[in-house]
Amino acid sequence: MERLESGGMTLMEKLHILSDAAKYDAACTSSGVERKGSGRDMGSCAACGICHSFSADGRCISLLKILLTNECVYDCRYCINRRSNDVRRATFTPEEVCDLTMQFYRRNYIEGLFLSSGILQSPDYTMELLYRTLYLLRERYRFRGYIHVKAIPGADARLIQMTGYLADRMSVNLELPTAEGLRALAPGKHRRNILTPMRQIQNGIDANRGELALYRNAPRFVSGGQSTQIIVGATPESDYQILNVAESLYEKFDLKRVFYSAFIKVNEDKALPALAGGPPLLREHRLYQADWLLRFYGFKAGELLDEKRPFFNILLDPKEDWALRHLEVFPVEVNKAPYEQLLRVPGIGVRSAKRIVNARRLGVLDFTTLKKLGVVLKRALYFITCGGRMMYKTKMEEDYILRNLTADTGKRAGIATEEVSYRQLSLFDDNGLAARPVAEDGGKALLGEL
Repeated sequence: MERLESGGMTLMEKLHILSDAAKYDAACTSSGVERKGSGRDMGSCAACGICHSFSADGRCISLLKILLTNECVYDCRYCINRRSNDVRRATFTPEEVCDLTMQFYRRNYIEGLFLSSGILQSPDYTMELLYRTLYLLRERYRFRGYIHVKAIPGADARLIQMTGYLADRMSVNLELPTAEGLRALAPGKHRRNILTPMRQIQNGIDANRGELALYRNAPRFVSGGQSTQIIVGATPESDYQILNVAESLYEKFDLKRVFYSAFIKVNEDKALPALAGGPPLLREHRLYQADWLLRFYGFKAGELLDEKRPFFNILLDPKEDWALRHLEVFPVEVNKAPYEQLLRVPGIGVRSAKRIVNARRLGVLDFTTLKKLGVVLKRALYFITCGGRMMYKTKMEEDYILRNLTADTGKRAGIATEEVSYRQLSLFDDNGLAARPVAEDGGKALLGEL
């Protein structure tokens, strides 16, 4: 893997540069795709087989996440790879990406590939390279593992269509929540160019469903669906605006996921916010929690926020915040409440709500049973009754419940920015380990003595 490539750069040097450059792209997720190995081809793809974390020393890597190139014709103010930045550049050939993917797969480091790219020369040229890479992987190397690839805005629709038949998932990054923000920070990019391939992929997925209904062996088009990414905090949009954009994308484009990426200031530019407190990680976290409520709990963006309250409460998760503002609908009797109402109780998730509905057919539920069913009672106890009784004597007052909810959590508002940090691990760092593993550690680990 250390051999010299064109331009005098080794493949490993390229991998260092282009895996590090890919860390700002958050839009990767589990495949949702089931495809068994044929015995003739290389690899398989399990629906839950892709986890997207890198180990510190290269072991147990599930996804090879790289850029095809960090060259770019655009000069987006927030991007480390923008045209005007003086950074070390590298570009993989399609054959090199295939070689790396197969080498990592054979070592059991990965189960799939996440491939994004800067824009090299033009959108068409870059999309053609991405297509060639996937074609070689599927046809020459017989690789049937999970592949997530970016669709390049502005590229020819035929290239995107052909790539879609080779990929499990595709994504088109919206990048900034509004067209105004895009004009301010990403000159040369246009909202229409981003939404066009997104609509094309959606239409292709819908058409493919019809083909598969008629012909079982019809080729699959983006069988894992599509996703997008929104940068949070680079422009002044509120949480309410961002959540409404996400809701609209889910409804109009049938997206699988919207990813939120806290803005990290990697460039010195007057147009970018100062971020004295660092990246808005807690804000990103709240948006993910709210996004979950939109997708699985039946909430609407307008229920969680509005123009008078455009930002999420830093002390509470969005579901708790909604419940405190709607105490008139609580407490809920768990032995009688419909499934949809149970989902709105803090501490009751989708699984536990289904378990409650099934279990109460067999008898009356009490708080001990609820705990066994997975209900988080330290949050739910303020909002539920069992057999008409609450777990403890509780005042149905907003201030009282708020004090109790925040007392147990170590003052949640401070932990995300000061005590805990989040980052994508590199393939090559040691994660700050003071001592590296030695041979004896393997035996200890097997015996449970490490």
